[in-house]
Amino acid sequence: MTGNKQQTTENSKGQLKLLSDRIHKLNQEEWDAFSKIWTPFTARRKEIITRSGERERYLYFVLDGIQRVYYHDEYGREATLVFTYAPSFGGVLDSMLNDQVSKYNYEALSKSEFLRASFSDLNDLMLRHQGVRSIIMTGVSGALAGVLERLAELQCFSSEEKFKKLLTRSPHILNIVPHKYLANYLGIDPTNFSKLINRVII
Repeated sequence: MTGNKQQTTENSKGQLKLLSDRIHKLNQEEWDAFSKIWTPFTARRKEIITRSGERERYLYFVLDGIQRVYYHDEYGREATLVFTYAPSFGGVLDSMLNDQVSKYNYEALSKSEFLRASFSDLNDLMLRHQGVRSIIMTGVSGALAGVLERLAELQCFSSEEKFKKLLTRSPHILNIVPHKYLANYLGIDPTNFSKLINRVII
């Protein structure tokens, strides 16, 4: 049983290496150090992995499942900000990088499997290895670029334009994310979202 678990972890780290290589290829010393800090983690469906009011202690690498980062105010209103799914990094990045209390929740929408690394270990590697620092900074820069692009869409695009843009960028997302969360993500009334699904052709 131990051998099977070890093999599964090695396979998972192989997936991590494929993604990290696309961002910035580490040399063998850097990869050996980077790969050692990741451990398996599982979340149940609808489990809040990181709650608002807590500090984000981990960077997650998604192996399976769908997750979202969302804001929830005192009036019960929600704003879905980000979806994560394999293979990608996840977590509340601003809380983690700034070591501050999170304003957002990180929730597993389905049963989810991850590798995760503590930020203390990750930060130590970033200080010692240029390649690891490049992976994290490039990943954060890409996430910021995506958020800025989506802010422009939310303020300037019609509901149909936002819907088309989402499907152009992520054509598979209708099949993996519950539609009520996609409607919230786009700032579209759920009824209008359903009409767009039936009417819009990409």
